[in-house]
Amino acid sequence: YKYFNTNNLWVDLVALKSIFEKNGGSIPLPVMKNAKTVDPRDKASQPVLQLETAMGAAISCFEGATAIVIPRERFAPVKTTNDLLALRSDAYQLTKDFRIVLNPARNGVPPNIKLDGKYKFVDAMEKIMPEGAPSLVDCSALALEGEVVLAKGVVFKGSVAVKNASDGPKTLAAGTYGSLDVKKTTIEL
Repeated sequence: YKYFNTNNLWVDLVALKSIFEKNGGSIPLPVMKNAKTVDPRDKASQPVLQLETAMGAAISCFEGATAIVIPRERFAPVKTTNDLLALRSDAYQLTKDFRIVLNPARNGVPPNIKLDGKYKFVDAMEKIMPEGAPSLVDCSALALEGEVVLAKGVVFKGSVAVKNASDGPKTLAAGTYGSLDVKKTTIEL
């Protein structure tokens, strides 16, 4: 995406107070409903509705509100385990002042990671890389399908898909997979 919501709002407190006074102590925001289950890991658990408001919608309540563009190098968004796997790899670096930044070798573009749906939660994602994250500094895209375990020393380059169609986990041995010269490499385990 060209733009990404960093979920940060800076508000003029005088203007906020005025909106509260005009609306009986609240901000008139639309309510969204999301169908979920009590246990997100168990689709058969009790269905519930989550009611929420999008704080980004609040800017419509402030006359003259605007958005600012923050360069991607100023933050590393983590909304999914796809993002977290990339962040834990060498595609990112920890600076001397403890900021996490995209590795300069990436030329400002993070790797595009797509994990199988079974890796939606952090504890499941960690089973992919029990001995540490793979090298993704030269990886443009990585897709993992099925139960895949990455051995220590796995390096991905270019666009790579790793597929395991069996019922149990299979390990991808240490080594370099993919190429910067090939459109896409698919590995069947």
